[in-house]
Amino acid sequence: MIALVQRVSRAHVDIAGQTVGAIGIGLLVLVCAEPADDDAIADRLVAKLLKLRIFADEAGKMNRSLQDVAGGLLVVSQFTLAADVSGGNRPSFTGAAGAGQGERLYERVLARARAAHPDVACGRFGADMQVHLVNDGPVTIPLVLRR
Repeated sequence: MIALVQRVSRAHVDIAGQTVGAIGIGLLVLVCAEPADDDAIADRLVAKLLKLRIFADEAGKMNRSLQDVAGGLLVVSQFTLAADVSGGNRPSFTGAAGAGQGERLYERVLARARAAHPDVACGRFGADMQVHLVNDGPVTIPLVLRR
């Protein structure tokens, strides 16, 4: 799976002018499943997200996790993270999982996150979404988890 993690002071997702998911301080995570991904990869991603130490401690060092700061987690599906532009200027998305597999793994990530963390919001798989965020830092970290 490919994920782009952004530490935010707030973020929300709108669909057709309606907010469907919102958080305050926490992580906005854009997620893309790849064809070889499975449930174990999705589970590893959630574990990594909840324990990733990118929030400041009392000394100002990145030493605290999402769970430590009781922050929100906003998870948004984004197949374009698998874009390949090596063959030209028009992106190819063949590196992304098919819609069925992608949606199933996205829902797996959400279910695991909700089971382990009290503040989880999301977008809607396959929807035309507008993502609004205030990146804190800015801190943006790409994660690629594979077997």
